Amino acid sequence: MKEIAENIRSRSFHRAYLLYGPEHYLRDMYLKKLLEALVSEGDEINFARFSGKGVEESAVISQAETLPFFSERRVILVEDSGFFKNKADAITDYLAELPEYLVLVFSEEEVDKRTRSYKALRKAGYAAEFSVQSEESLSRWVLTKMKGAGKKITPADMHRFLDAAGTDMANIDNELEKLLAYCGDREVITAEDIAAICAPQMTNQIFEMVRAVADHRRQEALDLYYDLLALKEKPMRILYLISRQYNQLLLMGTMSRAGLPQGEIASRAGVPPFVVKKSMGLLRQYSEEQLRQILEELAGAEERVKTGRLDERMSVELAIVKLSS
Repeated sequence: MKEIAENIRSRSFHRAYLLYGPEHYLRDMYLKKLLEALVSEGDEINFARFSGKGVEESAVISQAETLPFFSERRVILVEDSGFFKNKADAITDYLAELPEYLVLVFSEEEVDKRTRSYKALRKAGYAAEFSVQSEESLSRWVLTKMKGAGKKITPADMHRFLDAAGTDMANIDNELEKLLAYCGDREVITAEDIAAICAPQMTNQIFEMVRAVADHRRQEALDLYYDLLALKEKPMRILYLISRQYNQLLLMGTMSRAGLPQGEIASRAGVPPFVVKKSMGLLRQYSEEQLRQILEELAGAEERVKTGRLDERMSVELAIVKLSS
């Protein structure tokens, strides 16, 4: 990220950039700054955008081979193409011979660092990863915004706020804006303010549901399920997130038994360290075999829907009842 900022400051650019990772807010912010520096305002002739997994490599290359018109460079943006996860031989070969007038910018959710295309881009230009931020980083970012608005918050209430807002910076920014407006002229943001304004993220509600299941609090788990249904969440989406939570627990448990520290577990699992810390309490309530049995039960719930034996809502409800019994 510092490299991109320095390139913009010095007006010295690489011929290729890859911005990737799950943190959309930061990725989009740096992408916007980079494009604003590369492309003159209103210059639609020398800028092209391609988006989606249906993007053809030949179309990108054809556009790249077009000389710029009354400009020093041609800029091409390619988004969510999958070129750095799947086979993309044409783009890979082209990265080795980029013309001097061209700047190729890729923005991707996921990449596979083992692919030829990723290695070719690293050789031709610069790759920046935008991963989920740690609680410490998010706290500093939120505190800076609060200070700018003349607000204060205790460390405990900051933790409550992030617990409710989740780890997605775009959502945190949105929740913070609502919170600041709600507090008005009051200087200190309180736990009561957070409870009144910040709706818990779906992932947090899923975690609470899994915790209720682990504690055999069946009715609480069901109430959380009904709350999500009332918010128009689809039962199969809820089932997927429950399964993902248990898969994460299984992965974290395996790494924990191997003696990995929590920071490394967080990095490998792709979650913030405070999520690992929260999950450790749950892990103490399950053996590896129990977690595998739970995942089999959840897979069975999905199969019952796909084969038409039960409707979505009832299948997920029965799975929650069985797991919390």
